[in-house]
Amino acid sequence: MNTEIKLALIIGIMFFASINILFNIRVFEGSRKFFLTVLGDLLEGVGKRNAERYIARRKKEAIVKNKENLVSKYNTAVESAIIDFGWPLTLESFTSALAVAFVFMVFAVFLFMQSFTLSVAITVSIFIVIITAFIMQSKNIKAERLENIMDAEDLICPLAHEGVFTAIKKALDGGGESINENIRPHFIQFVNNCENNGYSFRQAMEILNKQLGPKFDNFAKKAIVFEYNERKGMADIFLDVVDDNAILREINRKKNKAFRKMNRDFMLKTLIILLFFLYALTVPEFKSFMIDKSAGKFINTILISIVCLSFARCQALQGDLDIGGGKK
Repeated sequence: MNTEIKLALIIGIMFFASINILFNIRVFEGSRKFFLTVLGDLLEGVGKRNAERYIARRKKEAIVKNKENLVSKYNTAVESAIIDFGWPLTLESFTSALAVAFVFMVFAVFLFMQSFTLSVAITVSIFIVIITAFIMQSKNIKAERLENIMDAEDLICPLAHEGVFTAIKKALDGGGESINENIRPHFIQFVNNCENNGYSFRQAMEILNKQLGPKFDNFAKKAIVFEYNERKGMADIFLDVVDDNAILREINRKKNKAFRKMNRDFMLKTLIILLFFLYALTVPEFKSFMIDKSAGKFINTILISIVCLSFARCQALQGDLDIGGGKK
């Protein structure tokens, strides 16, 4: 496109805009309303479809036990992460949003790669990294929650000789160290259930146990036994909980140290490869081959996929070594 054509287009666009402003002509108003109407109908339809799929899945899960496969692992991981992040989403709505984002990402990559197959391959690799990072952050939230539960147990257990209910109330009212805000509402609900809502100690503790997850199982069982079978010196059974927490903290400390080294080594290797590639692009022939030629684009796709999948594999290895305390 030569200079005269560019100049004519710019003048034409400016003239068109000026006429619309001066005479208050809204050429695209109808198109905008039509687009918003279609978009609203589309979102409403997708929402209804997701709600139907959610209900059908819940009914099926209540009747048939899911087999362990890639889909079930994805469903479990995403649902768990959605709960951890506190998002007002279902598995179905999250997957729909992911599918829309995938289409847009393929289109964006296609503008650079000019190949649909390579664009899909790169987008899949990028989405694997995004989902992996999403699950990583979810695990960090779980680890923080686990630490909060252990801190709460360490506060309550030394006071248990006065009664578990009294110990929990003192831990909630503590002037110095107190139960963390992330799990504090559950303990407040436990006290309210016992004092105001007519629940027995056992019922209230079972509700609290369900809210805090498997890490709290040992304490909850000991608390129920102690409440209904209290004898002199029996409060010492809670010392095991404190000892177990100390052991678990040490295990997690060593794991985290190993994980940080693993992540640091991966990032360093990736950075070296990236810097070498950028340096190589300073050679005109290499740059032309890697960016403009089909073979070069294919090699770029392979390299990006290897880096993305290596990152996912690195995090999967860390996921196999759980942080302790069971799964929610």
